[in-house]
Amino acid sequence: MAQHAQRPQPPRAPAQLRLVVEVDDFDAALAFYRDELGLPELAAFEGSGDARVAILEAGRATLELANPAQKRMIDRIEADGTPSPRIRVAFEVDDAEGVTRRLEGAGAAVIAEPVETPWRSLNARLEAPAGLTLTLFQELDGEERFVPADD
Repeated sequence: MAQHAQRPQPPRAPAQLRLVVEVDDFDAALAFYRDELGLPELAAFEGSGDARVAILEAGRATLELANPAQKRMIDRIEADGTPSPRIRVAFEVDDAEGVTRRLEGAGAAVIAEPVETPWRSLNARLEAPAGLTLTLFQELDGEERFVPADD
């Protein structure tokens, strides 16, 4: 009787992606991301030596990997060629224009105004507290579509 090799089970996907960001002005960053962007606070803890952390809910998490050509294409479309850092945080919002204005009023610097992309989203680029570059995107057709890099 022939024996069949058992195939290994694929690893279970992580239950959560948590982006941990060190901030110099904890209160200002918390007010920006929780109160202005609207990320609900799930938990907050304090420790000795003024140690503080807040865990904010950001909806579904994904990890987007892009090669240099794709990153350049996105920068060209989304921010008129202004290069983004290696790590950029993107938030899907219902109103890219309105959230851009609200975050600008809360201290974010607008790098690029909302622009419609070839993949039918409205994207804006901001420099936000904690040294993070943000993309705000609003899906115009209700779903994401892939557009390949063109360079």
